[in-house]
Amino acid sequence: MPFFWHNFNAKVSSFHFHMVVYSQIFLDHMQQVKRCSQHTLTAYKSDIGYFEAFLEKQYAIRGAHLADSGMVRSWFADLSGSGTAKSTINRKVSSLRSFYNYLEKQNIIKNNPMLRIRSVKKPGHLPASVEESNLMRLFDSEIFGDDFAGLRDRLLLELLYTSGIRLSELIQIREKDVNPYDMRLRVYGKGKKERVLPLLRHIVDLYMRYMEQKEREFGRDGESWVFLTDKGRQLYPVFVYRKVRHYLGLVTTRAKRSPHVLRHSFATHMLDHGADLNAIKELLGHANLSATQIYTHNTIDKIKHVYKQAHPKA
Repeated sequence: MPFFWHNFNAKVSSFHFHMVVYSQIFLDHMQQVKRCSQHTLTAYKSDIGYFEAFLEKQYAIRGAHLADSGMVRSWFADLSGSGTAKSTINRKVSSLRSFYNYLEKQNIIKNNPMLRIRSVKKPGHLPASVEESNLMRLFDSEIFGDDFAGLRDRLLLELLYTSGIRLSELIQIREKDVNPYDMRLRVYGKGKKERVLPLLRHIVDLYMRYMEQKEREFGRDGESWVFLTDKGRQLYPVFVYRKVRHYLGLVTTRAKRSPHVLRHSFATHMLDHGADLNAIKELLGHANLSATQIYTHNTIDKIKHVYKQAHPKA
């Protein structure tokens, strides 16, 4: 029997089975066993908490184990009627599904109220990307400079684009994770899952130039973060967003200019040049191929455009 289940029995031995107990044990399980990110845990806690409040207000029920599918459906109907975005509703569906699946596996409930609950359909939004020619123009320019800040900014943007890594993965890279001799980079994705990515020769050369400047500025420590702020501290998300938004603004008028746009651009351009979808899946660190397949829509749209322009019968 798992350790957390013994804790659960100890916690509730003298109490009624209230949702707050179940939810905390569930959150502990997702953090310690499933290794969910803090962002995901916060979403679980928020979604389950709002559902608990709804049950108490509408049905005078203080235990989620007493809720049936009708109560769950009424909550989602209430959310929909209040104008809650479909993407937000689907996240709450996912949260409750994970929560009730856990209760069912632990034999806390016999009937899972989420069994016949489906996510709501929402219009597909294709991932935004920057034109390849615009990015080439940016990286071929002399705008970055050869000082520490300039080399850092160039390496930051080029690494996001040439590897497709996430913002969180970029920030967490340590010097020991980079192997310039084998041209490899080790990153840790969702759930602390490790993957090793290839580095292009010009990225390695840029990295070595950057590290020389970094050593002059702050010294060298193989355990330290690769990317530092101007004051020698670890990068933080807002810093990276600001840099990416600034530089992409020089070559595109697209409103959305974020680190994730460079990740989308990486995947889209790889597909445009004939890369295998499964290979892109591994590079991006996707758990399922379905998450990668969305990029094929961009490629298909381009093929349709070329077809209509070039075919004599079009």
